[in-house]
Amino acid sequence: MMTQPLVLIVGAGPTGLALAHRLTHYQIPYRIIDKRSGPNHKSRAIGVHARTLEYYDQLNVADDAVSLGIKMPAAHIHKASKEVGYVNLGNIGKGLSPFPFVLSLPQDEHEELLVHHLKRLGIHVDWETELISFANHSDRVEAVIEHNGRQETIQAAYLCGCDGSTSTIREDLNVPFEGTTYKDLFYIADVEAKGQATSNTDINLALSKKGFCMVLPVRSKGTQRLVGIIPRLLAEKPDITFEDIQPSLNSLLDIQVKKMNWFSTFKVHKRVASQFMKGRVFLLGDAAHIHSPTGAQGMNTGIGDAVNLSWKLAAVLKKKAAASILPSYTAERRRFARQLVATTDQAFKAMVSRNLRGLLLRGIVLPRIVPLASRLTFSRKLAFRMMSQIHIRYRKSILSHGKSGRLRGGDRLPWLDPSAADNYEALQSGDWQVHIYGEASENVKSFAQNTSISLKNWPWHSSMKKAGFTKDTLYLIRPDGHLAFISDNQNLSKLQDYIDRFHIQSIN
Repeated sequence: MMTQPLVLIVGAGPTGLALAHRLTHYQIPYRIIDKRSGPNHKSRAIGVHARTLEYYDQLNVADDAVSLGIKMPAAHIHKASKEVGYVNLGNIGKGLSPFPFVLSLPQDEHEELLVHHLKRLGIHVDWETELISFANHSDRVEAVIEHNGRQETIQAAYLCGCDGSTSTIREDLNVPFEGTTYKDLFYIADVEAKGQATSNTDINLALSKKGFCMVLPVRSKGTQRLVGIIPRLLAEKPDITFEDIQPSLNSLLDIQVKKMNWFSTFKVHKRVASQFMKGRVFLLGDAAHIHSPTGAQGMNTGIGDAVNLSWKLAAVLKKKAAASILPSYTAERRRFARQLVATTDQAFKAMVSRNLRGLLLRGIVLPRIVPLASRLTFSRKLAFRMMSQIHIRYRKSILSHGKSGRLRGGDRLPWLDPSAADNYEALQSGDWQVHIYGEASENVKSFAQNTSISLKNWPWHSSMKKAGFTKDTLYLIRPDGHLAFISDNQNLSKLQDYIDRFHIQSIN
């Protein structure tokens, strides 16, 4: 990319790399730097959810991610080394997403995949390159970076902080990171093991009165990833080792560890930055929000941040939209981050609690009630919607207008089975488009011919009503696949008012 980029991305984790991919799609000059020497090979994140794969599908990355990972068809729940519950995860999101499963893909392999795809596009991460300082001016950001002892000054239109939970960019902006740290200490380990609680595909969760351990398969390494809580009697011990926690692990699981590849302890936090945008600087991913690992939401949320911001930056930089759309990034993503922290906090507190609530959750709810509920179609779909992040919507955003049936502006575009209409293939343009399921009026057809916004029109099918669409309604789709404007009578005057308000044009 150019020496003087329009965007400087600091941090080449999944969030920064996803942002780089999207900006490449829009042909926005940028640089992406990271003080590390390469992808992190000791990362905790492992789950990749359907919404992330839907975003990756727009960039032709999804199939490679799925082939690298493991579709996990089931979860087994254990107590005292015995299986007491079973949850069927196979195609849990059938009919809701083109990716109706739970995917295990460790963050390091995830990063390597994204780096590989960037290289194929002629883009390289500037590894071992550190942001030294920056000045947030009204018309630009002036940043000083350093590589091998040599400093360079960059003038960029925007700076994107994807530099993790200890973000120096957030600290230099004096943006409060509001929240707390949980008292308990946790461990993570990658091991080679055998036993009932190990599997090439399934999740295994072991529960006790005092804690838990989760076992997840890692395909490429042929290992198991263990995540659990360290007994409180050990938590104060300095330099805790895997051997220290093995007795408690053996009491939880029928598992024989043959080799330990790496082991680490960590604290869990719940924090959200008070601002995601300050002047020409943005915070994304862990730099903006961190929370418990419940539901494997963290990495996926950061990638969602990148997708949300990328098209807005591209549109403004290419003068295809008014700069007034940029604050919607904070409004949309911070609202979701706060909701996510609140919900994962409640679930996590119950999971690790030693009081009656925790005992009931680990002793009755998870081993007995959850497996029963998972047999119900309604419960399965609800669980998938929440876990996969396809439920995220921006109804209160300045960019969200109109409603028809149960759909509102800001909702994710419902996915349709390709046999009815391949409406997600159309999203690969990453651009604004009008969708009509039914019959488009001649005025709408003329509008599409005379503007840069394309029209996608499919004959009405009964499955469309089931998905939430109403016949002949006009839907303006945002570049990230959310509904921007809805008119059930194909009102072109109101559509034009919306377009004029934000000066919207095709980004590509």
